[in-house]
Amino acid sequence: MLYNAYELQRSWLSSASAWAAIGAEMLSNPALPYNMLGNYMGMGPVAASALEVFAHATATYGKPAWGIETVEAEGKHWPVVEATVVNKPFGDLKCFHREGLPDDAPRLLVVAPMSGHYATLLRGTVERMLENYTVFVTDWTDARNVPLHEGHFDLDDYMDYVIEFLEHIGPDAHVMAVCQPSVPVFAATAIMNRDGHPCTPKTLTMMGGPIDTRCSPTSVNDLAMERPIEWFQHNVIATVPMQYRGHGRRVYPGFMQLAGFMSMNLGNHMMSHYEMFKHLTEGDDASAQATKDFYDEYRSVCDMTAEFYLQTVEEVFQTHAIPNGTFMHRGKRIDLGDITETALLAIEGERDDISGLGQTKAALDLTPNLKSAKKRYYMAEGAGHYGIFNGSKWRDKIAPVVEEFVAKHG
Repeated sequence: MLYNAYELQRSWLSSASAWAAIGAEMLSNPALPYNMLGNYMGMGPVAASALEVFAHATATYGKPAWGIETVEAEGKHWPVVEATVVNKPFGDLKCFHREGLPDDAPRLLVVAPMSGHYATLLRGTVERMLENYTVFVTDWTDARNVPLHEGHFDLDDYMDYVIEFLEHIGPDAHVMAVCQPSVPVFAATAIMNRDGHPCTPKTLTMMGGPIDTRCSPTSVNDLAMERPIEWFQHNVIATVPMQYRGHGRRVYPGFMQLAGFMSMNLGNHMMSHYEMFKHLTEGDDASAQATKDFYDEYRSVCDMTAEFYLQTVEEVFQTHAIPNGTFMHRGKRIDLGDITETALLAIEGERDDISGLGQTKAALDLTPNLKSAKKRYYMAEGAGHYGIFNGSKWRDKIAPVVEEFVAKHG
């Protein structure tokens, strides 16, 4: 019923959005006679701007394209080639390579969050790293589009996918885990170190990851702790309806995750749309478009499997399996002390309201057998959660730290 109710509401809002967009376009057309009086009195642009903001806020968004066609490096714009190099039911491995890179350029696997948004949320991350690296990205599939016959997907499968992707990339690769995947990638790295795997990554960068959520708990952590796992199972898990390829699959819907994130900072989101309205009425289309571009990406959401979501809530946020040493993979306990080869970089944002300060840094204390020379911590001053991997702070301050670390331990 939850998913069906959402689909009904989405249908209504899509129609309203379409009519609002038509109205905005008509009110913005100076050739129409009735707009002359409205424009003269100043009401036409205001009404058109209001309708345009409403149309954008209520529109339906699908999976965005990566759209990385060129990247600037060495004072030139280089063409970028995008390819899918591994195809699996619950996620593909994408490869981005720019012309002009030397044949021995470092290879970087960027593990995107499976947390309700598409991997394209990391477009800015990929663009910046493409300057000096061949970049691979985990492009997770919307669970509502995965047929039931493909089986289930949980944290064990997530770790298996990461290891398989690294096997495809080959030895001496580097890994960057952004937010949520810090936990399973950290664990997968321990497995590969333990097994002496030839494709064990040279470095692992963890950015804003919930390694130990007992450190500086945020409202996200509090929500996960204040209710038993059964509550989440009965109240936020839904069944995919018939119109999707994955009909019948139990999922945590992306629209639930988006609603949670929007409600955390509702005032800021409302102010952003008000600022967009002002930019439109003032004719500042560039500033308005920047806000639109952000929300086009932010509102594009996907579902994750129920088993993956519930296991993550329970083991990462409730029982703290990683710091307590009880995290398992295929029935075998993971010992973080096995990490002796992969150098670790922990990055946190000073103003991160999703993963609090100390949560990612904890990884450095959980690897007693890794030499201190192979560990580094960086706190990005003034950066919020998304500022760690997107925007000017990421490009100018954080990315150079990653590059320096990779070069040192590559």
